[in-house]
Amino acid sequence: MAISIQSVATTPFEGQKPGTSGLRKRVKIFQQRHYTENFIQAILDAIPQSEGGAKGATLIVGGDGRYYLDEVLQIIVKISAAAGVSKLVVGRNGILSTPAASHLIRQRKATGGILLTASHNPGGPDNDFGIKYNMSNGGPSPENVTNHIYEITTTIKEYKIADVPKVDFSQLGTQQAGDLTIEVIDEVADYIDMLKTIFDFDAIKSFFKDNKNYKVLFDGMNGVTGPYGYRLFVEELGLPESSVMRFKPLPDFGGAHPDPNLTYAHDLVERVNNEGYDFGAASDGDGDRNMIIGGNHAFVTPSDSVAIIAHYAKEAIPYFKKNGVHGLARSMPTSLALDRVAEKQGLEYFEVPTGWKFFGNLMDAKRCSICGEESFGTGSDHIREKDGVWAIMAWISIIAFVNKQTPGSSVQDILQKHYKIYGRNFFSRYDYEDVEGSGADDMVSRLNEKINSGEWVGQVFGGFKVKTTDNFSYNDPIDGSISKNQGIRIIFEDTSRIVIRLSGTGSQGATVRLYVEKYSNNPAEYANATQDALKPLIDVALELSQLEKFTGRKEPTVIT
Repeated sequence: MAISIQSVATTPFEGQKPGTSGLRKRVKIFQQRHYTENFIQAILDAIPQSEGGAKGATLIVGGDGRYYLDEVLQIIVKISAAAGVSKLVVGRNGILSTPAASHLIRQRKATGGILLTASHNPGGPDNDFGIKYNMSNGGPSPENVTNHIYEITTTIKEYKIADVPKVDFSQLGTQQAGDLTIEVIDEVADYIDMLKTIFDFDAIKSFFKDNKNYKVLFDGMNGVTGPYGYRLFVEELGLPESSVMRFKPLPDFGGAHPDPNLTYAHDLVERVNNEGYDFGAASDGDGDRNMIIGGNHAFVTPSDSVAIIAHYAKEAIPYFKKNGVHGLARSMPTSLALDRVAEKQGLEYFEVPTGWKFFGNLMDAKRCSICGEESFGTGSDHIREKDGVWAIMAWISIIAFVNKQTPGSSVQDILQKHYKIYGRNFFSRYDYEDVEGSGADDMVSRLNEKINSGEWVGQVFGGFKVKTTDNFSYNDPIDGSISKNQGIRIIFEDTSRIVIRLSGTGSQGATVRLYVEKYSNNPAEYANATQDALKPLIDVALELSQLEKFTGRKEPTVIT
């Protein structure tokens, strides 16, 4: 059908600078006239010609179901039709997890993808929305592309929009908008099919058949992975429906904060500990993060989780039996537990800045197979995003494998067994959310002055002697790029660490993240409570950072 294309005059908006997690702002900001249209036009104009550009492109589109998704989907259709995009592949009702989108981009050999998500941030009319662009490898846009998008937003004078009928995204199949084809797909099917090529579903089913009393509880947190969890655990693995909770995506996530940690997933934690569940897991709003817990208050830190997955990968997961493990990588703030696995197994390993694109470079070069961030992100080279459901399935595979060797092994048993081999890296993160930005900046400026002067090196604080201090810098071994000022590090003689950095995932204010880590190879300490083991180091961190003075916060928003 013929369509008319209109050029709409517009002016730039300040602050449309995307990070590797895209552009995240309050819904009301995105609802401003021309605001979303400007940004979508900038994305399409910034698609590199090396990737084929927007004209003739195939784009994967979907999001986490949050408020304002429906309106933005229609805007994408209209601007894509005007830009000459050839095809949009969209999840039913616009629902598509970030990992599933990454897989589809790779599977369909698409030009890229537009992901409509603010990840673990709250949703609803008074909360957050987000838009990000992923490249043809399925991973987040590199800095040169996000910078290009931003440059376009600062000079944009018009956007082009096609006059096309409203698309019904609830109906599977193809629809046309001029020369643009819109294919609405089952949002879950391709992703589940991919998981079946990675994990041994028959072995997992056999474990549950032989252990009929083993109880699993998956919490979708009313985010995007609810349908994935239901299809996986109930329909594929045959577990009772009581094995899933909050599995229906809601525009406001049920009024909750869709961040899988001990604070925001407290409903899951309480049920696992009070109702006799053996294994609990949660995923976040867009499905790329995960939390693993066991019965009797067994919490698996993300740092320990990726280390344990790496330890068992070639034994418990067919994908790694077949393809091997090329290397391991972690974000800088993540504990050194993964390094210890790499050293013992003779694997190459990397410490990278926070941001999944750094892992993607290593994966594309076949130098990294398993990686993780302490912010509840775990993944492998099967896609180019972190993958919450994949991590949960990896853990279930490990539980099935360990129980075949040692029946009755719990999550806590697996943790303790790991510590006996590698020692324990006690690790915790304190988040101070929505602090006043200038105070946070002043705190970091003071810390940089201390580090640049070398004043703390050799000094002893609370029994910990400082070995070195820096603001982490990373020289990417693949593309040669240098990323500076990635986080303050204070490293002690006993390998204990304090890390302080500002997070860019919030939509307003600043989030200060304070990380503390202490290693022990004393088996008598392995069962100690994390906060008790770390308290002396936490006290040192608060003393050196003067965090309360600069932020006015006496207590963190979240402790993990």
